[in-house]
Amino acid sequence: MTETADDLSAPLGQDKPRRKHRRRLPFTAMQALAMLLGLFLVAFAGFAIFNKDPLGGEPMTRLAIREPQATDKASDEKPAASGHGQESKQESKHETREAPKQAGEQKTVTMIDGSTGTRQDVVIGGSDPADKGGAASAPLPVMTGIDPKLLEKSRYGMIPVVAGDLKPFNVYAADADRAKAAKMPVVAILIGGLGVGAAKTTDAIMRLPAAVTLAFTPYGSDPGKLAERARAQRHEIFLQIPMEPYDFPDNDPGPQTLLTSLSADQNMDRLYWHLSRMQGYAGLTNFMGARFIATEPAMQPIIREAAKRGLGFFDDGSSPRSIAPQAAASQAMPFGRGDIAIDVVPTPAEIDRALNKLEAAARERGAAVGTASALPVSIERIGAWTKTLSDRGILLVPLTTAMLKSKSS
Repeated sequence: MTETADDLSAPLGQDKPRRKHRRRLPFTAMQALAMLLGLFLVAFAGFAIFNKDPLGGEPMTRLAIREPQATDKASDEKPAASGHGQESKQESKHETREAPKQAGEQKTVTMIDGSTGTRQDVVIGGSDPADKGGAASAPLPVMTGIDPKLLEKSRYGMIPVVAGDLKPFNVYAADADRAKAAKMPVVAILIGGLGVGAAKTTDAIMRLPAAVTLAFTPYGSDPGKLAERARAQRHEIFLQIPMEPYDFPDNDPGPQTLLTSLSADQNMDRLYWHLSRMQGYAGLTNFMGARFIATEPAMQPIIREAAKRGLGFFDDGSSPRSIAPQAAASQAMPFGRGDIAIDVVPTPAEIDRALNKLEAAARERGAAVGTASALPVSIERIGAWTKTLSDRGILLVPLTTAMLKSKSS
């Protein structure tokens, strides 16, 4: 080995330092970031494609369950929420409802909208997880004037049932002169969207004639209490069942909506929840639901169940593709359909024009049904119109009377 002069003059024991070589990655930091982003997108796409959750498109709600605290009666009379029409959302309620007399009888569920943060209290029947099948351990109290033979216990509370020859449709139909109704044109009016908003519901109950039928949604702090007040004023009541519209979930009827994406058993479970929210209704009617009511596999089981429980069904007429008429006919159940939506344009002039059309339809067909919401202008104009209706040879009747007349004609 040849040594240079520099090597000979270098101190012993000190080798010449070696140059360190840096290892380079086969890709840059930006390339690594792009690869990670690509892997994330592939994983997300795989989840979206292969996840088969039927509730994937439904809005999520956080629930806080708490025991109600006793308050004075004055707070119990506060409005549960501001009213809504058929296509609008409910607003929140902030007071605490009076505690039930028996422990565990009811629970207050605070629903929090995940996008807006809006809170709404809903009272449901208490349930004991130890019960088999999750049956309610203490159902909601039975309303005044309700025949206990026409009720049976479900996992959520008491729901309608047939007892021998007794059916809820016949027992809870409002009194009417049906002999007179058979001889002259009749008009029925259904006011919907009640039960949420004590002020507007009470306004409809007290200001409209007893022959006007009132339809209650299952929401609000205590819809049964308002329904009981309506029956005390001799109003016939129907229960509105929230059903899926075409633009769901952008247009959402509310919790426990019946959906075409759910199985028949899942929708039946939701139906039982709605049925348990009050008693004393003669029949069911759709709340929104243009898609659901036009989907035969989804709608048929609901109609069969309503018929089995002795209820009638009223189609509000908003969906021209509804299969409800054929489904109800196959079950030989009382059925009706709305002819005129009275307050689509909520102005006095347009409401009066719609009422005149309703009157003309009654003269032509023998019976006609109008639907409306509990807007102050609607209540005022309908109330004024009904005062002179008999003078013009038209009889105002409860919805059940019009349904029976249409079926017999």
